[in-house]
Amino acid sequence: MTRNTGTIIIMRTFLLLIILVAISCNTNKHKKNLSYIQKDSVVYAYIETDPVLSVMGEDAADDPAIWYNSKSPEKSLVIGTNKKAGLHVYNLDGKELFFAPAGLVNNVDIRYGFELANGQLVDIVAATNRTDNSLTLMVIDGETGHLSDIAARKVYSKASEVYGFALYHNKSENKYFALIGGKLGEFEQYELIAADDNKIDAVLIRSYQFPSQIEGIVADDELGYLYVGEENHCIWKADLNSDNSFIPQKLAMSDSTNPKISYDIEGLTIYYAENHQGYLIASIQGSYSYALFTRNGSNKYLGSFTIKEQSIDAVEETDGLDVINLKLDDKFENGLLVVQDGFNYDADSLKTQNFKLVAWEKIAGLMEPQLIIDNQYRIQ
Repeated sequence: MTRNTGTIIIMRTFLLLIILVAISCNTNKHKKNLSYIQKDSVVYAYIETDPVLSVMGEDAADDPAIWYNSKSPEKSLVIGTNKKAGLHVYNLDGKELFFAPAGLVNNVDIRYGFELANGQLVDIVAATNRTDNSLTLMVIDGETGHLSDIAARKVYSKASEVYGFALYHNKSENKYFALIGGKLGEFEQYELIAADDNKIDAVLIRSYQFPSQIEGIVADDELGYLYVGEENHCIWKADLNSDNSFIPQKLAMSDSTNPKISYDIEGLTIYYAENHQGYLIASIQGSYSYALFTRNGSNKYLGSFTIKEQSIDAVEETDGLDVINLKLDDKFENGLLVVQDGFNYDADSLKTQNFKLVAWEKIAGLMEPQLIIDNQYRIQ
């Protein structure tokens, strides 16, 4: 071996070691970012909505949905179900702007940009309705907050009693779906279709039977996954875009093997962020808490938190919840979590139920490293 050949081999070996060290450092850094440590488990609400109209002590408020005003984000709205009467519409200060007497609506969801037969794009507000075991379809007027019926006909569910609900927008095919859960574990998927007279119809395309009662339902519009909360068991995940392999799988650490899970499992919602990142959030009613899972991959459990009393009373026994990552107003510059409160107090005085609003950065700060704050990414 010549001196030059030996020198070249030594240099190549040295460069290879540098590359291996760099890869190792990057890999360790990546792993560190995925290993969250919970610093705290308590946040506080600083805004609450007006109480719903109901009898004192009655379980009435149930599920919220956040409508994003793309032209004026500070004028975004919160829509909440009153399962004894209809739908309440609130501004970001919690003041009621409108009430739609839609009946015994339970869970509500929103999707944007549905195209009617005349080409008009509308934002859909839909809900399950126990009045007659049906699907309620409405559109929202963003200027006034008014909700108006847009159903081509009355669509009745085949479930024993309608309960959980979500909407799903398959963006690649630009198709919209209504997802209904029943008291006995029934699941139904309806495709929403533009009908005559600029109305919307719904056609049943899939049925499935879960083991027992389900309520929380949410769909990931970007990844195509369905999440279903079976109240006394776990959270299930399935591929909504699969025709032949709709086989729900149980999320790890979403059942009693997790000491933070205390049944019932109620509402589900998704925090979106770019690059398929974000979080699945579940309301754990039995412990007055909220469980955080990663949105991508195997939906790793990250931790849980509660909403305690400060300027506004604590939150207990939450049914539904909704989250948005986008910048809204100066109170919610980094997104917003809205939750139903089962026991709404004003000092020591019990009021009818309402909804509490929590700034997302307060939740993000519970973890080390901090959870993602992505107030620009919008999939709609």
